[in-house]
Amino acid sequence: MKINTWFGVLDMGSNGELLASELFPKTVRELALRSLSLKDSRQNLPPEGFDLATAAIECGFVDSFSEYYSLLHEVTLETVKIQVSEALTPDQRVIQAVEALDDINETTNSLSERLFEWYGGYFPESGLSGEALAAFIVKYGSRENISPEDPLYLKARDSMGAKLEAADEVLLKGFAESVCGLYERRKQVEAYIECSMETLAPNLTMLAGPMLGARLISIAGSLEKLAFFPSSTIQVIGANKALFKHLRARAPSPKHGVIYSHPLINTSPWWVRGKVARALAAKLSLAARIDFYSAKKDPSLAGKLEEKVRKLRAENPRPPQKRQEVRAKPKKKRRK
Repeated sequence: MKINTWFGVLDMGSNGELLASELFPKTVRELALRSLSLKDSRQNLPPEGFDLATAAIECGFVDSFSEYYSLLHEVTLETVKIQVSEALTPDQRVIQAVEALDDINETTNSLSERLFEWYGGYFPESGLSGEALAAFIVKYGSRENISPEDPLYLKARDSMGAKLEAADEVLLKGFAESVCGLYERRKQVEAYIECSMETLAPNLTMLAGPMLGARLISIAGSLEKLAFFPSSTIQVIGANKALFKHLRARAPSPKHGVIYSHPLINTSPWWVRGKVARALAAKLSLAARIDFYSAKKDPSLAGKLEEKVRKLRAENPRPPQKRQEVRAKPKKKRRK
């Protein structure tokens, strides 16, 4: 009887004696891969109660129990490392990039507001904010350094702002450089998401765009989970507060969640957005399943979606009229 172990293949007799053995090299990496293959195949595994440590010493793989358990410990750690490295799938990398983008956006917005308020005391007439203001400060620093060719030269010359001291200028320019670096990092992360989504989910990217598609995968947890979601869930995904409010306080049910950022929804008239959201969610659900199971791009999905939305808009050209409640007239009391 042959028995597959993590250190070799053993040929055992009917009475449990060792007849022959085929041992593997004592390379931790190879032994770890061998143990993972045994876990997947599960063929000719040792019977319950079989003493692997004693068998490893009898066949000459190790010389003592301490050497066996020490090597087994190293192989186990390497096996866990391999499993962790394989667990970071392409959709998990996209999810990490989306969460990193959220953190960058939050930090960038806070620092940009601080920079706007700080520099506004020295040059309030600039009219700049965000990345444009940060780049302006990095380039000029004090408004006194603005060249005559710059469109803001006249405003800077007649500005009512306070004078920027040399120490404050150095500090502000360094702060603005950090903000510019965050804006540049955001562009890099967005480019990474767009490139990854084209490979990971081409149909979802075609219908929703790379950023919205990545957002849906991030909220769902993985592309596999998104593929198993019904279209009704995809329609309201991201609208958790509105959904719980509807369930608890009998508020109106949400018609859309994060998919509201899709142009087909936010450019539609308000009275038809719910219908467009349902149509879009149905196609997104189909696209996610195609991407998960085959990853083959189907260009017909976009055409069918546009045709469906066109029909919905044509069938609902005007907002629905409110129903007027007919109140029954109170009956007059008869005089006796």
